[in-house]
Amino acid sequence: MKIGFVGLGNMGAPMAANLAKAGHRVTGFDVAGTTAEGVQSVPSAAEAAAGADVVITMLPNGDILRAVAAEVLPAMPKGATLIDCSTVDVESARAVAAQAQDAGMLCVDAPVSGGIGGAAGGTLTFMAGGSPAAFDVARPLFDIMGQKAVHCGEAGAGQAAKICNNMILGATMIATCEAFALADKLGLARDKMFDVVSTSSGYSWSMNAYCPAPGIGPQSPADNDYTPGFAAELMLKDLGLSQQAAEAVDADTPMGARALELYRQFVEDEGGKGKDFSAMLPRFTDRGRG
Repeated sequence: MKIGFVGLGNMGAPMAANLAKAGHRVTGFDVAGTTAEGVQSVPSAAEAAAGADVVITMLPNGDILRAVAAEVLPAMPKGATLIDCSTVDVESARAVAAQAQDAGMLCVDAPVSGGIGGAAGGTLTFMAGGSPAAFDVARPLFDIMGQKAVHCGEAGAGQAAKICNNMILGATMIATCEAFALADKLGLARDKMFDVVSTSSGYSWSMNAYCPAPGIGPQSPADNDYTPGFAAELMLKDLGLSQQAAEAVDADTPMGARALELYRQFVEDEGGKGKDFSAMLPRFTDRGRG
């Protein structure tokens, strides 16, 4: 299969490289000039898309996605498939899907979970929105780049699943960090708290798989001075998308809104930018109740 890949950043480059390793002919473009192993670099997104059976995008936001879609869709052959793996607002995903349909293309919005490690290891989870026919085209590629792909519904459903998931993740990580900080001040050893909570009703992915306390539980960014697996500023972005969507459909999400406020404060005012989103733990440990 001939694949165009636009957006060869920390996530896109290893994803494109995995497709090339699997034997696909991959042509790539990134505005920063980055490359990926086994991927032929070209000077524009349109050239990456020319003659491609599938074009995959991994981009920072909805505005950039819309601009790239306007460039690549005219270059793609009729009947080709556009797969967007970016995390963007639901309305941008639906707008691009409508553009693709009008141009005679299939389209899938398929944001991912699994971070940089998952992209490199080919163990991502894809949350896909689009027609069954479009998902059928994309699925063999998801199987190369990831370990699981869920068809969530029509256009925009993949983005909806991603932002709902990450709203839960942001709120539960904050609660986990708060609890460790409280345990410290109550004189409860962190390893004892982990032993109890990880097998009790406080169980969560944030506690059990990605514990924010160094030296507790499985290896996590906390054990590497909070070097990002998932950066705090990316969590801030996703929480912003969740609240944008909640406002659009008049959904009451007070925990999501508060999580957004706390991550904004952490990233913009408290030195959290460039740290893992679990670095909320030292943030709470260092603060009093005021």
